[in-house]
Amino acid sequence: MTVENMIEISSCVISVGLLLFLVPLRKLREASLSLVIMQSLTWILSGVTVQFKLIEYPVRYFSYAFRTSFTFEFIIFPVFSILFNLYFPKKGSKLRKSIYSLSFPSVLIIFEIIIEKYTDNIEYIKWNWFYSWVSMLITLLLAYGYYRWFFKKFKRI
Repeated sequence: MTVENMIEISSCVISVGLLLFLVPLRKLREASLSLVIMQSLTWILSGVTVQFKLIEYPVRYFSYAFRTSFTFEFIIFPVFSILFNLYFPKKGSKLRKSIYSLSFPSVLIIFEIIIEKYTDNIEYIKWNWFYSWVSMLITLLLAYGYYRWFFKKFKRI
């Protein structure tokens, strides 16, 4: 088994573990919506970045179906989005909200930089870590905005 495949498998296992231990059953509906929102966004956005040859994923699952990373775009990042949405400090100060929002893409980007540098899971072509960080931050905030809007509307019904 290659290092790349071990990274893919362990990432999936860790993500599922995070879901099992950090998502309470009473928040399952919110988690499901967060998952679907983020998977929808990442399917479109990652498809664009791959199609325009900005990023390449030489080693990936389902390579015959889609040229993006199934593991990151449909498992890891959506799980982080679930945790981001469920634990967002709604009543915190602007500073606390800002630190919280900036920390999520920062944690992910650290791992992405290491993986890009030392493995074939991801290759930047016309891309860099900063573009990834900004796109993750914007995507998380868009998904959170939709999440808040949806449940505000849902409570009125």
